[in-house]
Amino acid sequence: MLAAACEPHTLDRPVTNPPLARVLEPEIMDSEAEARAYDAMDHGEVNARFVDDLLALAPDLGRVLDVGCGSAQIPIELCRRAPSARVLGVELGDAMIALARANVERAALSGVIRVDRADAKSLPYRDGSQSCVVSNSLVHHVPEPAAAFGEMARVLAGGGSWFVRDLLRPAGDDEVQALVARHAAGASTDQRALFDASLRAALTVDEVRALVAPLGVPASAVTQTSDRHWTLAWR
Repeated sequence: MLAAACEPHTLDRPVTNPPLARVLEPEIMDSEAEARAYDAMDHGEVNARFVDDLLALAPDLGRVLDVGCGSAQIPIELCRRAPSARVLGVELGDAMIALARANVERAALSGVIRVDRADAKSLPYRDGSQSCVVSNSLVHHVPEPAAAFGEMARVLAGGGSWFVRDLLRPAGDDEVQALVARHAAGASTDQRALFDASLRAALTVDEVRALVAPLGVPASAVTQTSDRHWTLAWR
């Protein structure tokens, strides 16, 4: 009788699903097909907003280090909008580097954008040597992001600007599917799968705040800035 009396209360309790666990994806897009599939996706609006927000944080850009520059879409957008900017982009995958260099040459910006091979977890630059460090959509590729954050902070000069934006891991499968449907409706099957995997590999705002706190970055510098992005903006 006691069990029967308690049963309705048990059924009335709200059912809460566990938060979506992070599922890693490959750290490097190192095939030509993967690099071209990524480059073919429509990043125009996202890239323009990235540059808008970066210029709001640091309007007088000079030398900029772009960690994980991908196919160089953001360096190209930035240098078109800020003629004084000089960008050094770094990437780890050879196929992506080749594509980035080709895009820079096609945009006639080889004189102001350079793309080198370097690992975000071990940057080959001196402490405090970079006046501005940016990164877009790199962190979700890195299995241990603390190392990449640490390197970006190490090379950033005192008084410099640090601007990082990446995907935000949703709370559950339903939200992943909704985001893919909303933002990749016209994409190919492979591109939709790539976006789905990237969302699952991303970090949450709380995880990013915990990773950068030991570097002296206040929690207020890391915020959710869209339905699928977090941003670290700090000077």
